[in-house]
Amino acid sequence: MPFILYLLLFLVFYAYFGYPISLFLLFLFRRRDVAKAPITPSVTFIITAFNEEKRIREKLENTVALDYPPELLQVLVASDGSTDCTNDIVLEYADRGITLLEVKERGGKENAQKEAVAIARGDILIFSDTATIIQPESLYRITANFADPSIGCVSSVDRVVGRDGKPCGEGAYVRYEMWLRDLEGRVNSLVGLSGSFFAARKEVCRDFSPNMQSDFRTLLNSMRLGLRGVGDTEVVGLYQDVADSSREFDRKVRTVLRGITVFFKNLEFLNPFRYGFFAYQFCCHKLLRWLVPFFLMAALLINAFLAPFSPLYLFLFLLQCSFYLLAVAGWKSPIMARRLAVKLPLYFAMVNLAIAVAWVRYLRGNRLVMWTPSER
Repeated sequence: MPFILYLLLFLVFYAYFGYPISLFLLFLFRRRDVAKAPITPSVTFIITAFNEEKRIREKLENTVALDYPPELLQVLVASDGSTDCTNDIVLEYADRGITLLEVKERGGKENAQKEAVAIARGDILIFSDTATIIQPESLYRITANFADPSIGCVSSVDRVVGRDGKPCGEGAYVRYEMWLRDLEGRVNSLVGLSGSFFAARKEVCRDFSPNMQSDFRTLLNSMRLGLRGVGDTEVVGLYQDVADSSREFDRKVRTVLRGITVFFKNLEFLNPFRYGFFAYQFCCHKLLRWLVPFFLMAALLINAFLAPFSPLYLFLFLLQCSFYLLAVAGWKSPIMARRLAVKLPLYFAMVNLAIAVAWVRYLRGNRLVMWTPSER
């Protein structure tokens, strides 16, 4: 049992720190730089929306302010069965180069994106959520990556700010994810893209599926075509922390559930003889990370059994309990949740609880398609 405990703790450590360390060590000997150059391919900018009357205008104003040749830019707002004033607001911008694609029956975010891809004219397709605000020069910066013929898709860097303007627990976790993505891209390829703002060659997006996570699937399509995905630290997607933490939990469950669905439909990528180092990345960044909740639960139970027999095991058990008590304190008290020492345990615990719930739903046969955007 001590061996199992140490193994479980090691696997948790490896999922979050060992894997990045292995990438960093490899980076010392192997670098895959992106041969960026200023280019101006034709671009289709796709915004997906569902009942976004409160913030769609801000997104559209942000979009019309983007710096890119108008004759090379097509802007589509794919409205996924919106029943509020979203469509009317979008139509107000028709004379400013924005086209409304009204999907009559709500079919989910990926279905709306699929409908938009079908009428897209651009060689490069850029996808963005309504809640994401981007910089005016973002299109020039993100398309510069496609001057490198090995690049199939490009992800932005996510930055999250709390409603008080300060870094939040989600922001710290997101910064960790962005750091890990940067390492992955420098060594080989990303394993996932930012769903709120990413770009891809049109041929990579030809088989969009309405029931599979588009950002993850786009990356895998790129690898299947012999291309790779990278992140660009100069391309930033800024969005605010969620207003309702309970809805944010549901969003994370949906995200992981869709990710697990894509993973098990693409197990071929675990074959190192075909996909080389990417198979290791695919396993560590996705499967190993998604197994962490079970490692944590098993470690706590085994540690509780061993605690009476050794001061070391008692210390480890109390350390784990303290960590989870901080998370509970943050969940129960909004005042406590504002403290960074509480925010991080709270967010870590929430993420792993969401992963566990997603596994339960997946094993029960749930394959969620619909989504409701989190209010920010």
